[in-house]
Amino acid sequence: MYAIIATGGKQYKVSEGDVINVEKLGVEAGDAVTFDQVLVLSDDKMTVGTPTVAGASVTGTVVTNGKAKKVIVYRYKRKSGYHKKNGHRQCFTKVKIEKINA
Repeated sequence: MYAIIATGGKQYKVSEGDVINVEKLGVEAGDAVTFDQVLVLSDDKMTVGTPTVAGASVTGTVVTNGKAKKVIVYRYKRKSGYHKKNGHRQCFTKVKIEKINA
């Protein structure tokens, strides 16, 4: 059984026991989190929502909050002496999927 959920502007295919990194949620480690935007639900037959499946949700627990590896952003314009170096670390929340509620 799997489901496709939407959170943080992205879509994730999840099944029970999966550990996924999603955009930062405002919850602490060890807390429970529920995803209500279930787009597709598949067990024996596939249920596609319009736009979401009614009455379906996915629950999980937060493993940890963290930051991804640093991405270097370098802007440069030739012949003018302009250059700018900037770094960015995206925040994420690691979630372990516990149950898919159909």
